Amino acid sequence: MSVHDPHHQAWTRPAPAVSKLGELSRKLPSWRWLGEAMWWVEHAFGRARADARPEEDTRVRILLIRWLFAGVFFCLALGAAKAALWGPQVGVGSASHPNATMRADIVDRNGALLAANITHYGLYIDPSEVWDRPATIAAIKKAVPRIRMSRLTRAVNGDRRVLALARLTPAERARVHDLALGGLTFEPEDVRVYPLGQSARHVVGSVEEGGEAGLSGVEKAFDAEVRAAGARGEVFQTSIDLRVQGVLENELAAMAMETQAKGAVGIITDVQTGEVLGMASWPGTNSRNLAANATYEMGSVFKTFTVAAAIDTGRADMNTMIDASEALQIGNRRIQDFHAQNKVMSLEEVYLHSSNIGTSRLATEMGPAVMRDYFQRFGLLSQAPFEIGSETPIVPREWSDSTLASLSFGYGVSITPLQMAAAMQAMTNGGRYIPLTLRKGGRPDAPVRQIISPETSLTMLDLMRRNVVNGSGTRADAPGLRVGGKTGSANKSVNGRYSTAHAIGTFAAVFPADGPVNARRYQILVLMDEPQTYPRTGGFVAAPAVGRIADRIAPFLGVQRRADVWRTATGERLPTYEDVEGDGR
Repeated sequence: MSVHDPHHQAWTRPAPAVSKLGELSRKLPSWRWLGEAMWWVEHAFGRARADARPEEDTRVRILLIRWLFAGVFFCLALGAAKAALWGPQVGVGSASHPNATMRADIVDRNGALLAANITHYGLYIDPSEVWDRPATIAAIKKAVPRIRMSRLTRAVNGDRRVLALARLTPAERARVHDLALGGLTFEPEDVRVYPLGQSARHVVGSVEEGGEAGLSGVEKAFDAEVRAAGARGEVFQTSIDLRVQGVLENELAAMAMETQAKGAVGIITDVQTGEVLGMASWPGTNSRNLAANATYEMGSVFKTFTVAAAIDTGRADMNTMIDASEALQIGNRRIQDFHAQNKVMSLEEVYLHSSNIGTSRLATEMGPAVMRDYFQRFGLLSQAPFEIGSETPIVPREWSDSTLASLSFGYGVSITPLQMAAAMQAMTNGGRYIPLTLRKGGRPDAPVRQIISPETSLTMLDLMRRNVVNGSGTRADAPGLRVGGKTGSANKSVNGRYSTAHAIGTFAAVFPADGPVNARRYQILVLMDEPQTYPRTGGFVAAPAVGRIADRIAPFLGVQRRADVWRTATGERLPTYEDVEGDGR
């Protein structure tokens, strides 16, 4: 055994490995540390042999291997923990592959599915790996008959890998996969599907090819929110009630076919929140949302706004008498009632008999400033503030007495059904204009304007109910639901002239019409465009559909049936008033 001088620097025992490695890690950049450490360890083996300590040589090697394995496992564990804790989360509505669009499922107010992403597959063919080309073509065509033969043939006989068919369903993919053919591969892709087909499609909307962005309806209006909900693994909930929507579509189609109408529109809302529970256009194959993107002169429904303005300004009340004993002459224009009473009538009679003379007198007496003010308050002169958009109304340029008379009974201004629904909603909820919305729970950030007094609103509710019991809207009644409303009929302008062969029939309703102004209440609007049956008036072509809709949706909405308080006082039903063709309603 050699004896060495402990004070001789050349033979001084090296410092412990941990200290040396720590010193190196402090002095050298991180990317050089491992190389320097390995260099030091390898020379440590040489020093151990020089010291004639072979057992230390073995121990150092074993220790190094242990450290190496420990370091590798530590790094793997650290990476797994980081991915689990801070990596992207995958859940319902989120993507699971690179082609995912991250769009959330869209559901109705009760969670029923309206739109969703479903994984489909793209079928790719690599001709260089196809064994028997004719057999491959025949087998794929049999498994997926909808594939175009020309495209399939080009793909199989081509010179590179190509997409042969997109959007294979899981079942189609399984059939092709079971063929066990060479050269066939699949790539997943998210496809936006609408399980209810055409139902509520005008509301839900659509997305562009590939599902990257919304093109119309809820898909477009709430695009950012739908994406954000999808990224969180949540759904996007709308105000639509699929049960109400189904009834509306069913009854609207039935009434349109019965009256042989060219088109039809229906809207149902919660008057206290502005939530749209149902919105439909007929025929469903029409690409236009007629509720938002079409304007109409709606006729005598506008008498509701004229009468409300007169009551709200104090110019009239239910006992006010109005002379309708003869036609009203304004300049060279003669205004008549189509079903003339030829007498002085109360305000109630003017409304129930839908007197053009009566409302024209009210409008001209109030003047252009008041009429313009109230029409603007009800949202009849400007675009409806609605998430999926709305057509701009056609409004008069001048407000002469003749124009005021026309406006009082619904001519001279063309509005969207959305505008009418929002206005009737304000009429029946205590006088608050609340923008319509497709967002469940309403729009808490939307401004709410008081446009008529609560007292005026209560008076109009009572008047609308009386019109269904004893006026032009008797066919809209539904047992025990206290439906109120107003008919509207108007001839359409064709080539600059009003044509009696082209008409619009409307009924704007609310139920139940009784109770306090803040009671739970629902608005129903039905419009028939160019009905061909006779009579063409709103009382015949629209009111019956309203009554059936109210009757069917009341159980879904929790509306209890009972008799009218003001009717039971006499113990008998008031006499009805028969609507007739050409009465202007």
